[in-house]
Amino acid sequence: MDRLDELQVLIAVVETGSLRQAALRLRRSPPAITRALAQLEDRLSRQLVERTTRKLSITEAGRDAYEQALALTRQWQDLAAQPLAAPVRGVVRITAPPVFGQLFLGAAIDGFLARWPDAQAEILLEDRYLDFIEYGLDAAVRLGRLPDSGLRTRKVGEVRWIVVASPSYLLARGRPGRPDDVFAHQIIAESGRSGAPTWDFRDTEPMPLQPHWMSNDIEMQRQAARAGHGLARFLNYQVGEDLRDGRLLRVLQDYEPAPLPVQIVTSGARHADGKVQAIATHLADHLRPILARTS
Repeated sequence: MDRLDELQVLIAVVETGSLRQAALRLRRSPPAITRALAQLEDRLSRQLVERTTRKLSITEAGRDAYEQALALTRQWQDLAAQPLAAPVRGVVRITAPPVFGQLFLGAAIDGFLARWPDAQAEILLEDRYLDFIEYGLDAAVRLGRLPDSGLRTRKVGEVRWIVVASPSYLLARGRPGRPDDVFAHQIIAESGRSGAPTWDFRDTEPMPLQPHWMSNDIEMQRQAARAGHGLARFLNYQVGEDLRDGRLLRVLQDYEPAPLPVQIVTSGARHADGKVQAIATHLADHLRPILARTS
C-alpha cells in the first residue's frame, strides 16, 4: 500500500468513525485498514487513533493529520485532472438538494460555462438520491454520510442541523436551555414522512415531536419561523441569511448533533472522462470557501 493510500485510509477512518466502515468505503478488509493505519502512525511517529474494544476516537494529532491528508489528496486529484484538461463539450448533468442548489450552484455553473463555452449544463434538484446511470449524471452534490456504492467522493465541507426561532417568539415563550425544553414549545416541522417527526441532538436519542405547524416545503417552514410560530430545525445554510440579518436566532447550539459532510460524487470509473473531472474540480473549488464561511 503506497503512502497516498495510507492517507486515504486515515480520511475514511475519521469520516466514518469506524475501521469497519472505512474498510467498506475503500473496499478493503478490516485487517488491511488496521495495518495501513498502523504503518502511517509508525511513519509519523505519533498516535492518530485511540482504539478500545468498543470505541474508536481520533487524537488531536489524528485531526491535524486528517486535515493535512485532505489537502494533499485534493492537490493530487487536481494534478491528476490536469493531463485531461481537453476542451469540455456536451451536456454536463448535475444533481443537488433543492435549497442547496438554488443558493450555491447558479454561480458555480455560470463560471463553468464561461470557462467551457462549448458545454451545456442541466441541473436536477432533488432531495432523493438519483441513480447515476438511470439519469445520466456526471456529478452530484450529496449531504450526509453515504452508503458504500462504488462511487467516487470528494469532501468539500460540512453542514449541520440547527434549531432556530424568531426574536419575537423567544421573547414571548423564552429560550430553551436543554433539548427536553422543546416539548414545552410550539414546533415547526417537516411533513410528508411516515411516523412522528423527530429531532436529533448530541448525546440523546431521537426525540419524537408533536408539531404545531407542518409543511413539506423548506421556504414555507422558514416563513412560519420568521412569523413567530415556533421553534424550527434547518440545515444551517438554509437559514444563513436570516441568521445574519437577525430575523432568526440560533438556540440549543451546545446540543447540536455532529456536522454532516458535503461531498461531490462522481462515477466510480477508474478513469473518468475530462468532462466529469472538470465539473467535479470546478464545483469543489467553488463550494469549499462558501461552506467554510457558512459552518
